[in-house]
Amino acid sequence: MEKNVEIFIEKIIEKNPGEKEFHQAVREVAECVVPFIEKNPRYKKAKILERIAEPERIVMFRVPWLDDNGEIQINRGYRIQMNSAIGPYKGGLRFHPSVNLSILKFLAFEQVFKNSLTTLPMGGGKGGSNFDPKGKSDNEVMKFCQSFMSELYRHIGPDTDVPAGDIGVGGREIGFLFGQYRKICNKFTGILTGKALNWGGSLIRPEATGYGAVYFAEEMLKTRNSSIKGKTCTVSGSGNVAQYTIEKLNHLGAKAVTLSDSSGMIYDPDGIDEKKLAYVMELKNIKRGRIQEYSEKYGVEYVSNKRPWHIPCDIAFPSATQNEISKEDAKKLVDNGCICVSEGANMPTVPEGVDIFLDANILYGLGKAANAGGVATSGLEMSQNSLKLTWTREEVDERLHNIMRSIHSACIKYGKDGKCVNYVKGANIAGFVKVADAMIDQGLV
Repeated sequence: MEKNVEIFIEKIIEKNPGEKEFHQAVREVAECVVPFIEKNPRYKKAKILERIAEPERIVMFRVPWLDDNGEIQINRGYRIQMNSAIGPYKGGLRFHPSVNLSILKFLAFEQVFKNSLTTLPMGGGKGGSNFDPKGKSDNEVMKFCQSFMSELYRHIGPDTDVPAGDIGVGGREIGFLFGQYRKICNKFTGILTGKALNWGGSLIRPEATGYGAVYFAEEMLKTRNSSIKGKTCTVSGSGNVAQYTIEKLNHLGAKAVTLSDSSGMIYDPDGIDEKKLAYVMELKNIKRGRIQEYSEKYGVEYVSNKRPWHIPCDIAFPSATQNEISKEDAKKLVDNGCICVSEGANMPTVPEGVDIFLDANILYGLGKAANAGGVATSGLEMSQNSLKLTWTREEVDERLHNIMRSIHSACIKYGKDGKCVNYVKGANIAGFVKVADAMIDQGLV
């Protein structure tokens, strides 16, 4: 069986040279799904996994824009339309200097399985640019977004491809992108999710990924007759996902003690309470400052160029970026007594780290399951836009909570192994089956 996985991965590497993040994402899925396919020959005969690993479409384009000094700048834009067997392509746009084809293909591939798990009719896609919004004026960000959408608009639509935000793309960017689409197409339609509430957005959308990661951790803990209340939690990142992870942890009686950004991390042993969290939200969302300023204001420890995984905790919520938990970090978490990891980011743990979590039999909720709350609520925003209705905060939150419960149940169905649950195996197989069955039903397309 292991030989079959290696043969498959060798072909992926040969067809996609140098794309290490994409190779990593495909390997994780293949190690779970290939043995399942061997027991279900119809998937093997139809070469479903080979087809899922090949994007249906890749769009690359130049993005010229004028900065505040009157200089022309040129960035590269992308949209990876990975799989649409169960619905329109759905996935975020990332604006960050690290963006390249490999990272976006890994994210789009992950998105296919994540969206399948949500139970909603959404295919998988991802896009973005190597543009860096940090340090840019609002006018420069607007100019870039307008140029970006001037090309992207022809490849998307409410029944074709519905992008959302991701790293570097928040409410400001979504607004500029939507405005340009509306101007070009003369349509007011649900073409993007993550919109502001007064022009088509959904309540709970900003909170959804963080809330969902906490809800998923809560479901995992229930399998061991435990709960989040009273637990000490480490959280990485300090953006949208991290902020609302901490908000929900506070609601449920847990204590979050860390935050981080690309420069370093803070450790607040007293916990990041409601008042401190409000400061973080203003610092990051409005002032666009650095997390070090938190340590200066509250007199807590700040460590530059460090992530928080050496801090003792009960539960870890990696909420920053891919591969942020190394093998050594994973070992440190386990040695310090961590009993649960719920990933708010996409693929934040390196494969060797995942092995350490699984070998230690801790509760490990991988990203495509644990952080699916964000795209699930984007799907709920799409539904509200189609119906031209607005649901209450309580309605959306309850639907989100139910979706996270459903994802957890699917992971148990396909991942239960004796008394333990392998959430990696469960999530990958559950996500695969729905997409695979749809592809077989629709023929060779």
